[in-house]
Amino acid sequence: KLFTIKMLLRLIALLSAVLLASSAPPTCYSRVLALSKEITESFRDLQTSRDMDPCVETLPRLYLDIHNYCVLAKLRDFVAYPRCDRLLQVSALKEKARSLYTIMISYCRRDLVFLTDDCNALENPVLFPAAPS
Repeated sequence: KLFTIKMLLRLIALLSAVLLASSAPPTCYSRVLALSKEITESFRDLQTSRDMDPCVETLPRLYLDIHNYCVLAKLRDFVAYPRCDRLLQVSALKEKARSLYTIMISYCRRDLVFLTDDCNALENPVLFPAAPS
C-alpha cells in the first residue's frame, strides 16, 4: 500500500511539472511569429475561398516574414488599403494585421531582430504547402 501511495505521489509530481512547463507565457517573439503565421494563412484561405469576392483579388499581397524589416511597411499598406472593408473577413484580417504591427513597434521593439530588408522577398515569397489538417 505504501508503494502505491509513493508511486501515485510521483505521478502527481511529474504531471504537475509537465503542466507548469507547458503553461509558460509566450515570449514576445513567439507571439509575433504565431500571429504572423495566422495572418498569412488566413489571407491564403481568403484568396482560395470558393465564394471569394472580386475585391479580394485587388488586396495587396500579404506574406509576412517577421525577420524582414519590410514587413512593417507591408502591414501598414495592408491596413491602410481603402477597399474591401465591407467584407467581414477582410476587416478581421486588417484588425489582426494592425495588432501585429502595434505589437512589433511597441511591445517587442527591442526583442526583434531583422535579418534582412528585402522587400521583394515579401512580394514573391517561396511558399511551402500548408500542413494537412
